[in-house]
Amino acid sequence: MKWKVTDIDTYQQAKEYVDTAVIPLIPLQWGKSEKETITMGEFTEYITDRIENQFTGRVFLMPPFTYLKTESSEEKLRRLMEWDAHLFQQGFKYVFYVTSDVAWKSLDKKLPDELIWIPAISSETMNSDQLKKTVEQQTSQIMPLFTGKWQTEPNNRDE
Repeated sequence: MKWKVTDIDTYQQAKEYVDTAVIPLIPLQWGKSEKETITMGEFTEYITDRIENQFTGRVFLMPPFTYLKTESSEEKLRRLMEWDAHLFQQGFKYVFYVTSDVAWKSLDKKLPDELIWIPAISSETMNSDQLKKTVEQQTSQIMPLFTGKWQTEPNNRDE
């Protein structure tokens, strides 16, 4: 399910089964390296769309958490943890953050949930079949992270 009006009724009916939120972490930077930054966001969105498609009925794809590349790590982390706490309070047991921005790797230990970093691959020179195959390959490597997490005990945070 996605952050769409058409999916919210389905979510409300199946709420007890949809225990995982996926948050794409999308950078914004204008005036410097726009193409690289856009590539990171675009590829992250391809991957998270595919994850949502593969795990329909278990995963809810949240709107992107968008931040300025120049924003301090502390500020990004503070804002993301507010999202995380809110989702946990609303019944999500698992939260996965997905990004192509390597800067998040240095914050991984400070995050309460699972960070998935994937290197960005530009779709600019690929045809649609190549892009689809690349996204499927990347997603197939990520899927075991979800199933492995689900096989362990859910987060028991006191928030």
